[in-house]
Amino acid sequence: MTKVNKEILLERAEREFLDGDFQDALLNYSLILKDYPAIQEAKVGVYLCDLATQSSEEAIILFDYYQMIKEENENALEVISDLIESLDNTSMKLHELFSHTIEDEIEYSEAIRYRDFIELVKDKGSFKEIFENIMFSTRVVITQKEEFIDFVTKLCHEGFSEIALHYLDNTAVMFGNDQEILALYGLVTEKRL
Repeated sequence: MTKVNKEILLERAEREFLDGDFQDALLNYSLILKDYPAIQEAKVGVYLCDLATQSSEEAIILFDYYQMIKEENENALEVISDLIESLDNTSMKLHELFSHTIEDEIEYSEAIRYRDFIELVKDKGSFKEIFENIMFSTRVVITQKEEFIDFVTKLCHEGFSEIALHYLDNTAVMFGNDQEILALYGLVTEKRL
């Protein structure tokens, strides 16, 4: 079996990355690493593609920074690897801190995780009934975008459009210009009419 041409694939992966086609870039970086596991640029590319799924802006900034310093600094791979490791560690620490905060809130206050709320709904059979029973006494803790979308959608379908709009208005800014979140406004408007 012949080895892939690493220069061609590396150039293609970089071009795809810059075009925002992170999945294809990831595939090409992975193909390089399959035949040449020691190629640091491909390792950096894989990490940046993964980072791009969470924050494309951060990933592109790091990619641009790497492209800029690799011509001037012979330790560019080491510099970018250290930056990536630092970001990874910071991200993990923030996740741990956030997780502990949520756990503390649930443990010491009147709160329920969204997944637990949904389990109650499955057991009792009525979103509307469960929500009406807890809406004034218990907070529903939502930790993922998918949970938020599901919750707002269910609120709309069960006749709680005003409450859904309130949730959207108070939290949409956290999601930026996320099209899935913005589309919920259309659903709320449709159900209010």
